[in-house]
Amino acid sequence: KRHPVVVYLCYCFHPDPLVCIMLPSGSILCLLSTFFYPGTPVIQLRLAGDKKKYHEGRVEVLYNGAWGTVCDDDFSISAARVVCRELGFMDAESWFPSAKYGKGEGHIWLDNVHCTGTETSLAQCPSNGFGVSDCKHSEDVGVVCSPRRIPGFKLTQKGGSDEDVRIRATYSHRKRIPITDGFLEVKEEGKWRQICNEDWTGMNSRVICGMFGFPGEKRVNLRPYKLLANRRKKNYWGFSVNCTGNEADLSDCKVGREIEMKGNLTCEKGMPVVVSCVPGRTFAPSVSMGFRKAYRLEQPLVRLRGGAMIGEGRVEVLKNGEWGTVCDDNWNIKAATVVCRELGFGSAKEALTDARLGQGIGPVHMNEVQCSGFEKSLTECHFNRQALGCSHEEDAAVKCIVPDMGFSNRLRLNGGRNPNEGRVEVLTHRNGSLVWGTVCSDSWGTMEAMVVCRQLGLGFANHAFQETHYWQGDSSADAVVMSGVRCSGTELTLDQCLHHGKHINCPKGGGRFAAGVSCTQTAPDLVLNAQVVEQTTYLEDRPMYVLQCALEEKCLSKSADNADPSSYRRLLRFSSQIQNNGQTDFRPRAGHQSWVWHECHRHFHSMEVFTHYDLLSLNGTKVAEGHKASFCLEDTHCDEGIQKRYECANFGAQGISVGCSDTYRHDIDCQWIDITDLKPGDYIFQVKKNPKKTLSVKLFRS
Repeated sequence: KRHPVVVYLCYCFHPDPLVCIMLPSGSILCLLSTFFYPGTPVIQLRLAGDKKKYHEGRVEVLYNGAWGTVCDDDFSISAARVVCRELGFMDAESWFPSAKYGKGEGHIWLDNVHCTGTETSLAQCPSNGFGVSDCKHSEDVGVVCSPRRIPGFKLTQKGGSDEDVRIRATYSHRKRIPITDGFLEVKEEGKWRQICNEDWTGMNSRVICGMFGFPGEKRVNLRPYKLLANRRKKNYWGFSVNCTGNEADLSDCKVGREIEMKGNLTCEKGMPVVVSCVPGRTFAPSVSMGFRKAYRLEQPLVRLRGGAMIGEGRVEVLKNGEWGTVCDDNWNIKAATVVCRELGFGSAKEALTDARLGQGIGPVHMNEVQCSGFEKSLTECHFNRQALGCSHEEDAAVKCIVPDMGFSNRLRLNGGRNPNEGRVEVLTHRNGSLVWGTVCSDSWGTMEAMVVCRQLGLGFANHAFQETHYWQGDSSADAVVMSGVRCSGTELTLDQCLHHGKHINCPKGGGRFAAGVSCTQTAPDLVLNAQVVEQTTYLEDRPMYVLQCALEEKCLSKSADNADPSSYRRLLRFSSQIQNNGQTDFRPRAGHQSWVWHECHRHFHSMEVFTHYDLLSLNGTKVAEGHKASFCLEDTHCDEGIQKRYECANFGAQGISVGCSDTYRHDIDCQWIDITDLKPGDYIFQVKKNPKKTLSVKLFRS
């Protein structure tokens, strides 16, 4: 009131109006109009760039219809938390300055962002204002979010996620599993909308198919879809989409031009987008429909090992007849996607480093892999054949997107203390209706439990139960509907295993004898050091009179039962070293109270059969065998920095820690194969650990 004030409304070089006030001193104070009109701008976020995980990347902001980046000046972990929660993650783990995930393009929308961590949107945090920045893209900020999602969170950004994008099948195809063909729809503000196909490309379809677990896309006959679309009320989404083909999700693609809404004349020259995907052979309704490039008839060159679920594992490559691993230097989502599509899955969810899914054995075949993302095989990518400095601690792995097959809808666990255990109940047809029932526990073991855990997406089998009276299941599901189940362990569902079908035969009945399982996300990975076996193998002729304890424990061939005490047995002796490269310790199933005392050798056996040693003829026929009971499982040697935990002395706890190995020396009884009855010749030496599959492990290799 005392001094005249001149107010200017300016739009110069800024998308938001500035209110500039000339002060009595002659200086001008300019403030964003949002200072006076506190309505928070509507923005959307995404994580982009050269990333290895779906929950990390360069922070990009969609504002005024254009994507831009955020400068790292004054950024903090509080700002990272706001970003991650706005994207639907529980929290932020860290943030990175200086364009760790590559330089972005276009606007740098935000600079000098100051968040307390309590804001619900990055737009609520004080900053210089949208578009006001003195930064370069070399200062683009990136974040790593917690992989855990906020329960029930739905992405609202354009493109959304697989929860907000669907392939809507026509009526005739809705019962087909998986759904591979149909109209593409995105959810916006709770409503499903179609996308106009006027600007749609094959690269867009490639991204859609990849995000639904399919390795390839194909051309589709639009004629029947056009007739169907003409009879339906259309509700178009307001933008087109521009994908490069390398994106793992539609939300990673750039938003294209805005579609002019003209009622029934919207998308006048086109129609709703239709996609048609080709499933991998494992998921195809018939073999002829399978993705041919995914499963070639010849020996595959790439495989996954050590994963808890289908479509994940350590990447291994075949070279000169020998499987080896891939070093994680430069390992990224593009290379991981090449692997996933080659094996018949969709895009990669995650490119894992640091042997996250266990360490491999043998050579490291590939290093510094660089893929464009469009190669048919990982072996077509550029890479360094020299793996100097790489160890198996750097083995690369992947997690792939797999199609929704509805496997978990046909199986459930009931009565357990937590969702990872319980009585196995199966949904099956009985008298024209679907009913739940139990599985007969006769012959039920670890291999069957492994299939159940995989089908439910619960990881590895921790234990297989043949009695479940302590788990109160659904009383209406007590009847046995499946018996005689025998699995190889590779099946995707329990009904793919051998079983009696409709002819149920379960002498024990169900009830307390129904089959049960407990599952776990981690497992040991026991690896035999073949080099130690080769270096320590020798022949010894040993008199029968000093082998009486070994005879009692059945460590000699059958001809030894009637052998003269003064005769000799010829023994193939060797040491064995078994390393645990998995993600959890290897422990005997039985507790101390269940161990068996052997008077002759005067020690306990924690596992009656831990290892089988076999000699095979060149055509694969077993001609001699030996076995090793586990009387002492301990940490003989551990990698640097790992403390020994298991020691057999004084009746101590037995096991093999992660990163440690257990050695059975060649001079211990039963550490041999009795070859007295064999003729000289060429044979194959095979070692099998956990031969009865009484324990669940990732992979036992010979």
